[in-house]
Amino acid sequence: MKIAFHGAARTVTGSKHLLTLKNGKKVLLDCGMFQGLGQETDELNRDFGFDAADVDVMILSHAHIDHSGLIPRLVQFGFRGRIFCTPATKDLTTVLLEDSAEIQEGEIKYSNKRRKAEGLPLLQPLYTIEDARRAADRFDVQHYGKWFTAIEGVEVMFTDAGHIIGSACVHLKVTENGKQTRITFSGDIGRYRDAILKSPDTFPQADYILIESTYGNSLHDTHVTTPDMVLAWIEKACLQKKGKLIMPAFSVGRTQELLYALNQLELENRLPDLDYYVDSPLSIEATTIIKNYPEYFNRTIQKIMKTDNDPFGFKGLRYVQTVDQSKQLNFQDGPFVIISASGMADGGRVKHHISNNVENSRNTILFTGYCEPRSLGGKLLAGDKEVGIYGVKHEVHAEIGSIRSMSAHGDYEDMSQWLACQDAKQVKKIFLVHGEFEVQQDFKKKLVKKGFLEVEIPSQHYEIGLT
Repeated sequence: MKIAFHGAARTVTGSKHLLTLKNGKKVLLDCGMFQGLGQETDELNRDFGFDAADVDVMILSHAHIDHSGLIPRLVQFGFRGRIFCTPATKDLTTVLLEDSAEIQEGEIKYSNKRRKAEGLPLLQPLYTIEDARRAADRFDVQHYGKWFTAIEGVEVMFTDAGHIIGSACVHLKVTENGKQTRITFSGDIGRYRDAILKSPDTFPQADYILIESTYGNSLHDTHVTTPDMVLAWIEKACLQKKGKLIMPAFSVGRTQELLYALNQLELENRLPDLDYYVDSPLSIEATTIIKNYPEYFNRTIQKIMKTDNDPFGFKGLRYVQTVDQSKQLNFQDGPFVIISASGMADGGRVKHHISNNVENSRNTILFTGYCEPRSLGGKLLAGDKEVGIYGVKHEVHAEIGSIRSMSAHGDYEDMSQWLACQDAKQVKKIFLVHGEFEVQQDFKKKLVKKGFLEVEIPSQHYEIGLT
């Protein structure tokens, strides 16, 4: 048996790991889209590094686009197998992929107007809305904690990863020639003190572990609560500067965490009397789906729901559906708050909001999670004084801020706690995926000190045999 790493290898996005069994059968773990890698992004997303038609079955850890975003392209290029995931992951992924296709078609149409005028060849989207709908037919729902047969010789079980609703760590028992090999793929590991979700589950002993490493060398600030941090930025940006507070946020996970924090402030009579716009139809739909899975919430939020049946709603909340309504926000003076996708500001409506507001020093752009260094969000966080947005250069005068501790990814203590259920002596090798190379090198040293002596950092398309 061999495993090849075709994405999230020494980078954070594009999760894609391919198991090839001795009998030639192929099992794909995730099929994620690369994001925020500048000019390389499109090329990376168009070449899987393997033949999609050769893949027999796919297992999806969770709905985020960097783990699911190329599934329609996989189907488009010949994949005909089942895609196993949890019920919530199916529901969320279905709407996320259609939204991704719609964004691509819209942005390609916009770019092609300019390219046609300049005599350049026209571009094609990675996939269409119809491709996304065809892909949705291939999903096969499985629940946490139950072993099932994905393909002959391969049993799989999901455990709760605590990252977003429905997120799973994937555990495989692969039997070849009478010998069983145990493989665990972490997906994205959540936090043990998450505001909304349950903590990650313990899991069976593994021989090989693929573990994400996004925050493998850092700790989240837990001294100040999320509502307090959000309130401080609202007071500064809106009450003191009288400007707009624009918060790029992923539609699944981060947007709901922000809404929950704002709801908490209202319950405590601390929420400023302002308008709070959620400008993302996808975020609105995702929030509705997430409300359908209260059994995934932790005890704290379930207790709150006994007296507050909508933990994501509060006075002043405004949902923006249409493009025209979104555009009108550019003509309204502050103060008010806009929460809009995407989290790295590399696409979606928030990119338009930033292009229209980044040159005004009264305004504030507040990032609430990880941004690839080459994404628009990464450039703004790095302090770039000028950024290009839709081919236009903008001087950066708005204040740029971040609340890194809101990340749905665990820090190295969370990841260490996740690994604590394992006997390090029985783990033959750990592969570090889904992280920046420098961070992974630091995380490797920490793992070696904890007794995991064989730790490898695979590069893009690297393949290795598992004994």
